Amino acid sequence: MSDAFFRIHMLPARHGDALLVEYGRGATTRRILIDGGPIAAYPRIVDRLNALPDGERGLELVVVSHVDTDHIEGLIRLFAEKRSRWPIEPADIWFNGWRHMEESRDLGGREGDFLSALLRRRAFDEWNRAFDRNAVVVTPGEPLPEVVLEEGMKITLLSPDANRLKSMAGKWEKDVQKFGLDPGDLDAAWDQLANATRYHPEEGLLGGPDDFSAALQKQLKPDSSKANGSSIAFLAAFEGRSCLFLADAHTRVLCDSIKRLIPPGEKRLKVDAFKMSHHGSRANISKELLGLVDAEHFLVSTNGDIHDHPDLAAMEAVIQWSVRKPTLWFNYRNEHTIPWENAALAAGRDYDARYPAEGEEGILVELDCAG
Repeated sequence: MSDAFFRIHMLPARHGDALLVEYGRGATTRRILIDGGPIAAYPRIVDRLNALPDGERGLELVVVSHVDTDHIEGLIRLFAEKRSRWPIEPADIWFNGWRHMEESRDLGGREGDFLSALLRRRAFDEWNRAFDRNAVVVTPGEPLPEVVLEEGMKITLLSPDANRLKSMAGKWEKDVQKFGLDPGDLDAAWDQLANATRYHPEEGLLGGPDDFSAALQKQLKPDSSKANGSSIAFLAAFEGRSCLFLADAHTRVLCDSIKRLIPPGEKRLKVDAFKMSHHGSRANISKELLGLVDAEHFLVSTNGDIHDHPDLAAMEAVIQWSVRKPTLWFNYRNEHTIPWENAALAAGRDYDARYPAEGEEGILVELDCAG
C-alpha cells in the first residue's frame, strides 16, 4: 500500500475560486494554493491558511490564474500584509503581470497592477521563478512547459497561449487608463492601492440522445472574455493520480493542449479529476473537450451568487458526454447547486453528486493514491 496522498480542498470562496491542494507521502505534506477568491471570501480563506500547522506554512506554489476579481482579490488582500505576517511562505508565485506583456505584448488590469506592485515590494520582485521570471505561457510549436515541484508533483501547463495573452493586452491597458494609471506603472498603482481600503490590513497597507445532444451543443457558446482566455490552467499529477485545474480557461486552448498529452494509440487523456472551468459556465465546456478526457470527478467551485453558476447546460454536458459515470462535487449546497441532488433531474441519468456536510461550506476531494 502506498502512503502517498493527493487532496483538493475547494475552499468557500463564494462565487470565485480558492483551491488548496495537499500532496505528499506519510507525514510529509506539500501544498499549492490556486487563487484567493473575491474580497468578501477573504476572512474564510485566511482563517483556513492560518490554521495550517506550525512549521507547515511553506507552500510549494501559489498560482494567481488571472486578473478577474473573483480569483485575485483575496490574494491582493493577503499580500497587502507585511511579509512577516503572511500566513504562508510560498517558494514560487505564478502570475502574469504587465511586465510580461510589455516584454512580449502578452497581458493586462488594475487589480493586476495592484498585485504586481505588492509582489515587487513584498516578494522582492521575485515571481514566476520556474519560468525564469518570464511569462507563464504555452508557446506554439514547443513542448508544453513542465515543472516538477518538491516530492515529485508534476505540473504541465495547458493555458494561456501567446495569442490569448496578446488579446488581453488591450483590455488591461484600457482598464488601468480608466483609473488614471499607465499599465505597468507600479509606483502609481501602489499609491492607488494605498487608498483602496478594501484590500488593507487593519492597520493600513503600509503597516501591514442525438437530438438532445444537438440541442445541448447549441446552448454552449464559446467564452470570448479576454481575461478568462489569459487563465493559467494546468494538469497536476502525483503518484499516479491527476487533476486538471482549468481556472476560467477557454476550451479551444485546452483542447489544443490536451491533445498533445494523449498517449500514442489512445483517444483520451486519463485523469482522475476535472476542475471545471469558469465555475461551470456553459461558455467553458464543450463536447470536444469532454471527449478528449477520461475523468471520474468533476469539481465545481461557486455559490452561484453573481452569475448563477453552474449552468444547467454545462452540467448536462458533463452528465451526457463524460466517458464514464461522473461524480459531481460542489463546494456549496444551496439553490444553485441542489438541483443535481433532485431525483426528478437525476431520473434516467447516471451520475453521483457530492456536497458539503449539512451546515458547512467548502469540500474536500481525496484522490486515492493507493498502489
